[in-house]
Amino acid sequence: MAWWKAWIEQEGVTVKSSSHFNPDPDAETLYKAMKGIGTNEQAIIDVLTKRSNAQRQQIAKSFKAQFGKDLTETLKSELSGKFERLIVALMYLPYRYEAKELHDAMKGLGTKEGVIIEILASRTKNQLQEIMKAYEEDYGSSLEEDIQADTSGYLERILVCLLQGSRDDVSSFVDPGLALQDAQDLYAAGEKIRGTDEMKFITILCTRSATHLLRVFEEYEKIANKSIEDSIKSETHSSLEEAMLTVVKCTRNLHSYFAERLYYAMKGAGTRDGTLIRNIVSRSEIDLNLIKCHFKKMYGKTLSSMIMEDTSGDYKNALLSLVGSDP
Repeated sequence: MAWWKAWIEQEGVTVKSSSHFNPDPDAETLYKAMKGIGTNEQAIIDVLTKRSNAQRQQIAKSFKAQFGKDLTETLKSELSGKFERLIVALMYLPYRYEAKELHDAMKGLGTKEGVIIEILASRTKNQLQEIMKAYEEDYGSSLEEDIQADTSGYLERILVCLLQGSRDDVSSFVDPGLALQDAQDLYAAGEKIRGTDEMKFITILCTRSATHLLRVFEEYEKIANKSIEDSIKSETHSSLEEAMLTVVKCTRNLHSYFAERLYYAMKGAGTRDGTLIRNIVSRSEIDLNLIKCHFKKMYGKTLSSMIMEDTSGDYKNALLSLVGSDP
């Protein structure tokens, strides 16, 4: 399933709206869970991981109306660590959350390029526009300008190109002649010459529709006798390589890409909790069920079994509740 189709898959949703929903008792349950000494974490998990984002916003309104306190701030003061990070992430409106993740990736020393690449390469034009709008409202600056200030060289160029959302043509029409020409241009820009014409790669990967690119990748393999991925690996390196490969992966299969992100967030020593939280929270109301199926096919184990091995306590319970039953 390529990335541009994945947004319409209702069966992909793991967190659905609760039927017979009433925000007032939910707000009261949360208030009681955090009142006095100690916190009832399980009650918080039961409410917030089993409601849709829109319902969580209503609960926050009811909480403020009934108890005169901001729900997110109260959660922050009562919870800590990774569990707090996960629960607070659930309270953001989706585009505001992604804007925050991008902002956090650029603030302070060093830039988390991987976060920026992941979000920009996997979202549609409409979503990118909403993220840019939320970013400007919340941080008072332009996302594009902040990316330009924080990155440089060809990485900066590919990120700015991705931000324009020009790949978003969902028509199934492909001009075979143009696809062949693009494949020849990519070959001429990389394998055929000493050095690499990076801008040619960037332009084609960032401005052609996904259906068109799939045909380009096929033609490229015939000409070069190797996959576009192998050429990118041999012709580029570091963050630029990661950005180009991410565009290719999202074009080929968005669900496989996110399955891979989740797998490598937990594989080996330590856990990349930021990646784990961001992808489970942001995909839970879009296509997490489909990602789970690809995860099992690709790695021979379920996403929830890996979460169980790799995390613990309330954090683990909340993640498992969001992920839902095994495929």
